[in-house]
Amino acid sequence: MILQPTTHKPPPNHHHNHHHHHNQIHLFSPNTLSFSSGLVQNSAFSLKQPPAICNTHRNPLFVACSSISQVHSYGTLDYERRPMLNWNAVYKQISMLDDPKLGSASVLNQVENDDKRLTKWELCRIVKELRKFKRFKYALEVYDWMNNRAERYRITTSDTAIQLDLIAKVHGIASAEHYFLKLPDALKDKRIYGSLLNVYARSRMREKSESLMDIMRSKGYASHALPFNVMMTLYMNLKDHEKLESLISELKEKNIALDIYTYNIWLSSCGAKGAVEKMEEVFELMSADPAINPNWTTFSTMATVYIKLGHLEKAEDCLKKIESRVTGRDRLPYHYLISLYGSAHNKDEVYRVWNLYKASFFNIPNLGYHTVISALARTDEMEGAEKIYDEWLSVKSFFDPRITNILLSSYVRKGHSQKAETMFGQMIEAGGKPNSMTWEIFAEDHIRNTRISEALSCLNSATLADGSKNWRPNPSNVSSILKICEQQADVASKDALLAILRRMGCLNDVAYMSYIPMLSGERILGGVSVAEDSDGSDDGTFGLLNELQDTL
Repeated sequence: MILQPTTHKPPPNHHHNHHHHHNQIHLFSPNTLSFSSGLVQNSAFSLKQPPAICNTHRNPLFVACSSISQVHSYGTLDYERRPMLNWNAVYKQISMLDDPKLGSASVLNQVENDDKRLTKWELCRIVKELRKFKRFKYALEVYDWMNNRAERYRITTSDTAIQLDLIAKVHGIASAEHYFLKLPDALKDKRIYGSLLNVYARSRMREKSESLMDIMRSKGYASHALPFNVMMTLYMNLKDHEKLESLISELKEKNIALDIYTYNIWLSSCGAKGAVEKMEEVFELMSADPAINPNWTTFSTMATVYIKLGHLEKAEDCLKKIESRVTGRDRLPYHYLISLYGSAHNKDEVYRVWNLYKASFFNIPNLGYHTVISALARTDEMEGAEKIYDEWLSVKSFFDPRITNILLSSYVRKGHSQKAETMFGQMIEAGGKPNSMTWEIFAEDHIRNTRISEALSCLNSATLADGSKNWRPNPSNVSSILKICEQQADVASKDALLAILRRMGCLNDVAYMSYIPMLSGERILGGVSVAEDSDGSDDGTFGLLNELQDTL
């Protein structure tokens, strides 16, 4: 079993409340494991030539681990006798680096220069936090730094599995595949195969996922719920609910115990189909399972479904159950409670939980402010949203344009273009940098007012903004521009739009282009229009799906 209860011994002078939640280990959970790189000597992963496996597996301390105490070993020799350093302080220094080119190594080297030594546990804890907030590049660099000190840090197969996951997120699937192929076969255990399976499933690569799952079955690596959970998440993303149900049947036929994630994904799948009665039946099965204790994610999944289908009384009951299950220092339940109350248009409860959240934590991260401002905007409580936005400006750790975008989008949607432009100017004055979505919000305003030239200018700016690599124009905006160009016989603007789509790789993305119907019922595919029927509907993926995926 990958899920293993263990006795976790804390490092010297380390307070218990920093680690009590590590009693179980579950692959792919951003809150339990951290990945090691081991690909390069200086934390920069080279894509110009095949990556070499460096000191990760030449490390004489490399072991095939099976317990949390091995994963979070505390280094070797007598480094624990050196002055202790709060891991959180190091994490903050890394996460707030002004120049990303400096990388994690610059901070870690400075710590060492100050005659302090970081233990394996502390470094893994730093990586855990970096992964939690999706700072994957920095997390990978921390492990590169450890791999360059093989005599001090023991690299485990769990580290290698996490490393593979990070490589995929930072450098792409091809690089992760190359890394996997270079690993010695003897080291490829169920964790490492499971990590690659998760990489494929997260990218919705059905054929590769199914092929790898078959290999895992043949090797005996599919004897527990985890790989089934990964595949179930894939099928839920692909809306193949029948295939998901077949995996449930396989688990039962093979007497493989369903875990909390299996049930939660099953519940979400039922909700995605709008099958409330079936969802409630699954919950009854879950409640009757003596090995399962429904958690707050269970009730947030059900609340999401109830809210979507208008069953607000049942949703409110689930939300109360979420609140009763909030324990420890976990911020995420507060975020979900606030968001779900916003979706239920209950602004009083949004305020109540927000105040409870602030009273429970010394500081609130940007994500917390993003959540509450978004929730209030959905309840049309704009005055309150603006007040909390001003509060965020005074306490923010860095300027996150996604928070500003919430208000900008609300203003534009309500036709308050001047108010949006004023806020945009204030953001620039405060040192904020608009991201791709910021520009697309203004593009939408221009589209509504048939100012196509200005809309295209904004979309072009979006392609140049920081972080634009993964941005794609909203298909509905593209369709609207195409419709206006058709009405006005504006070939030049249509060509300009196609140039933007081509630059962002949209024209070769069949899934993306399937959401952009032409006026004649055609779609642009690879730059060529082909006749094809479509309803043009969105995929309707539930908001909780990402949270479920991240826990795998």
